[in-house]
Amino acid sequence: MTLQTNQPDDDIARIRESAARLGVQLDEEAALQWLAAIAADAASDEHIVTHESGTFGHRVTMLDFTPRDLERFRRIGQVVEVTGPPEIAESALALSGSAAQSKIQSFPGDCDYFQRLNIKAASREEACRIMADLMRAAARRTYTADAFQFLEGKLGSYPVDCEHGGQPRKRGSPITWTPAEIEAERIELTLADGSVQTLTWYEAALDPGWCKLDWVVTDPQRKSLSNASNVIDVTWEGPDGEIVPLDGYLDAYFQEVYLEADDLPTFTKVVQHVSDDALDEYVERLEEEVRKYLTKQVNYGKAAKRMYNIFRLSGRHIDAAYVRELFDEPATILYQVWSLISTLDNATQPGTSIPIDAVRDQADALMLQVIQMLDGDEEAEIVSALLSLRRTLEDQSAGERRTSDVEAAQNRVINLVNTFFRDKLEGVPTIRDYIRAMQGEHA
Repeated sequence: MTLQTNQPDDDIARIRESAARLGVQLDEEAALQWLAAIAADAASDEHIVTHESGTFGHRVTMLDFTPRDLERFRRIGQVVEVTGPPEIAESALALSGSAAQSKIQSFPGDCDYFQRLNIKAASREEACRIMADLMRAAARRTYTADAFQFLEGKLGSYPVDCEHGGQPRKRGSPITWTPAEIEAERIELTLADGSVQTLTWYEAALDPGWCKLDWVVTDPQRKSLSNASNVIDVTWEGPDGEIVPLDGYLDAYFQEVYLEADDLPTFTKVVQHVSDDALDEYVERLEEEVRKYLTKQVNYGKAAKRMYNIFRLSGRHIDAAYVRELFDEPATILYQVWSLISTLDNATQPGTSIPIDAVRDQADALMLQVIQMLDGDEEAEIVSALLSLRRTLEDQSAGERRTSDVEAAQNRVINLVNTFFRDKLEGVPTIRDYIRAMQGEHA
């Protein structure tokens, strides 16, 4: 990896000019320090580093992490981690997404976790069974409590085109399991001819695909709610010591901050099997997501977060330094508001154990944030939508009106998020050219 220019003053001048023209506040000293640290990493052979807080991760990733909220993340980690007897299940739990970039993302969205779960077993089939048992146990022990509410799990892929839960599902897409289905250990799929096929939890585990568990969690001290998820990368260690990913692909480690130094041996043992082309493959996967969020499911906020990771890992450090500054802009709190509207909806579904006072506190906090960040018609429009949503969420039987109010509030917010990020990103010529290329257009 090489820095785009050997003249850091010129680099900062370019960022300064773009930031001033587009109304972005620039911390020049922090930007210079970051560029220097990136250059140092490019010259270093040591890519995994530890922090005095007991965390570790890829050197570039650790540049964006601060242990400010580490104890909170560790508490939530105790809820979301899939565990088992140490003689058969080894684990390394990490933060990922915006939670792992707490130094620069003042307004993160969800609490995203990533777990490496290494299972020792005599056969692949036995490893799949153990994985299924451990995931089911993790879901069952966290179904309901005042501090958390389990939402759903993903395990396996649909074997055929079908309907599940009243929705059409494509063959090969991830299966989403409700708590009731996990408890029953089976789902029913309606086929095109009207017949019903039963698929068990353990049958799905034999071809596990994307393994993921989701919750709503509360933070009584902060009076806040968050969506929390854990993506689980499961490997099988056979009697001969060979390690094989159960889904056929061993994930790279370029956006994770591991929470416990004691997990370093497990991490090291597993990631030595990561492909030599892992960095290129990781960037390619991110670019597929960027293309999706710029064309099909338009969300410039999500696209910006992925572009930052692409730029910092592919040598476009000047562009990365500029995007990095956007995450601390007051307007980016709207991205968090947009995300938390879904959290409020999840926290008030029928049967939830999340106290309604926690929902009221979070809704009120969102309105205060909007009032502080916006003025005029935009402020009034979003606050009005949030007030309506707050009333609707307290009525769990609101049905279609509830769905309509959730969508209305999110649409009002996401329109502002898209406008902010689109204007700030496309105002920089090199980033604008990149966006046009992702959209299949010519600058």
